Amino acid sequence: MLIDFFLHLRQHTLPVSTKEFLTLLDGLRQHVCGHSIDDFYHFSRTCLIKDEAHYDRFDRAFGSYFKGVTEIPGLDADLPEAWLRALMKKHLTPEEKAALEKLGWDKLMDEFRKRLDEQQGRHQGGNKWVGTGGSSPFGNAGYHPEGIRVGGESAGNRTAIKVWDKREYRNLDDSVEIGTRNIKVALRRLRRFAREGAAEELDLDTTVAATARNAGWLDLHMRPERHNAVKALMFFDVGGSMDDHIKVCEELFSAARTEFKHLEYYYFHNCVYEHVWKDAHRRHSDRTALLDVLHTYGPDYKLIFVGDATMSPYEILHPHGAIETMNAEPGAAWLRRLLDAYPAAAWLNPEPQRLWEYRQSIRIVQDIMGAERMYPLTLSGLTAAISALSKKR
Repeated sequence: MLIDFFLHLRQHTLPVSTKEFLTLLDGLRQHVCGHSIDDFYHFSRTCLIKDEAHYDRFDRAFGSYFKGVTEIPGLDADLPEAWLRALMKKHLTPEEKAALEKLGWDKLMDEFRKRLDEQQGRHQGGNKWVGTGGSSPFGNAGYHPEGIRVGGESAGNRTAIKVWDKREYRNLDDSVEIGTRNIKVALRRLRRFAREGAAEELDLDTTVAATARNAGWLDLHMRPERHNAVKALMFFDVGGSMDDHIKVCEELFSAARTEFKHLEYYYFHNCVYEHVWKDAHRRHSDRTALLDVLHTYGPDYKLIFVGDATMSPYEILHPHGAIETMNAEPGAAWLRRLLDAYPAAAWLNPEPQRLWEYRQSIRIVQDIMGAERMYPLTLSGLTAAISALSKKR
């Protein structure tokens, strides 16, 4: 049974190894986890999955393998009825326990098998088929004094004696939008440390080596404290279609401010023009000339744009094409000035990558950025962008 489970995980491109599988089997032989499906889920995930970015993929593979009574491997095994009853009774109130004895476990499971064999489509509000919002013993979002909840969320009755396809585990796949913690982990890969300033910390390795050479007499050596030497210049697109991506952009901004000691940021709308700002509420009265930005920060800064690049092509390619201002020069000219000033650059796009080819403005921005420097704002995309920014230029 578990060999098929192991192969099923491999088919879902999960990097599970034979050694990890043997660890799982050994733990089961030693009775490390209990007999419930939740206990086995947590124990198998601990043994088999070493990267939390694969948790969501594991959840889906686990759910599909153990989905439905008729699909669970080993269902026809000769399991002690007393064990099954004892396992289920811990979920029941005294009244439900009495009702279960009247209905009988076997009848309930037999009826469920019949429903699955006979049912041909979706049902709602009934009292027989597997459906939603009814009084059938099988389904979800309805009410029955005892039954099997199939998928969906609980209606709050807490009367199900069995739940199939229950999935309450957090999404941590590398293809989903990311949280602040994961962003911090990815951004940390960009940090480069340098030794600067006065000697402020003990150089332990040099001290040990010097003391050994000095016949055991202590020979202390100090060294400059390490400082985060990476400098980041970030431009965030705000307003309009970016309102759909406020949460992930806030998470990115929060993580960047934590991870980078030298961080400068500005806001723009759709495309950068001759002015940017730091306070959206005062963007018309308190703006910063983009030329001042170019003259203030040196080429050692990493340039990072964050925006969906979704706009009218006129906003990029034509003078006076901006929505809010009468820009004397097209946005493309200002983008190229920034790219010329900061060789290490990347564009993070929160729009799903599958949509990029259908947005003319995105293709235009990609052409201006050059060298495939636009990345999706997902964990894998951010990791790729950080890797590219880390390369010496």
